[in-house]
Amino acid sequence: MSAQLESHPSPSAYFEPIAPGLYRPTAHAGGAWQADEIHFSPLGGLIVHAMDQHRAAQAGAGNGKELGRISFDILGFLAADDCEVRVETIRPGRTIELIEATVLIADRPVVLARAWFIATSDTTAVAGGEPSALSPAESSDPWSMTETWPGGYVASLEARMIAPARPGRAGAWLRTDIALVAEEPSSPHACFIALVDTANGVAVRESPREWAYPNLDLTVHLYRQPTGDWVGLDTTVTFGPAGHGLTSSALHDDRGPVGRAEQILTVRSML
Repeated sequence: MSAQLESHPSPSAYFEPIAPGLYRPTAHAGGAWQADEIHFSPLGGLIVHAMDQHRAAQAGAGNGKELGRISFDILGFLAADDCEVRVETIRPGRTIELIEATVLIADRPVVLARAWFIATSDTTAVAGGEPSALSPAESSDPWSMTETWPGGYVASLEARMIAPARPGRAGAWLRTDIALVAEEPSSPHACFIALVDTANGVAVRESPREWAYPNLDLTVHLYRQPTGDWVGLDTTVTFGPAGHGLTSSALHDDRGPVGRAEQILTVRSML
């Protein structure tokens, strides 16, 4: 495959499976910073999808445990090429389980991910402390992200802005009708996480035509498993004085808050 996503009509999925553990991005996965890259957001979802498949293949591994945290370190440029996802169990256990995944593009590691799966129990009697729910997506205004960001991934989204955005501060709802992997069902948490990395482009602090601020990582913590089609992002972007930034988001589904996401940024002028 060439180092640029083909522009002809592609399947209604972000990735096509071409061999065990090997996936080809479609035009829907196109990145926002450069035309010859893939957007990390659907790739993050693909990693969770591959972890789910790995756990399902392990006898009894999926029983009674849910995703609690996943961290992604982005090691380099995400070229628009075939993605190999290698998954292994680092720490098996009955109450906690640590899974690691490495993504290789052109035989080069580009993403390292680790996820904790945690045993479930009934703690409704002591549940509390979450932020207030966002205004519903249905009552929010349609918003075209393509006016700010290019790329096939951004074009694949339906977005709604909860209130007029301010520089570095916004609340938004996102959803897509594009499948994560062609002809393979994906879990609700994989589909949810496939949209979370978009947070860095929701609360725009400076124009991406004048400043670059890609994220080097993404860490997602979940205290409730997400459901439904909508991903709610209550996002704040902070730029520091020495080229570092931070995108922080409270995560919501249509039932309320589910967790948090953090992204560290490298900030630099493009002028």
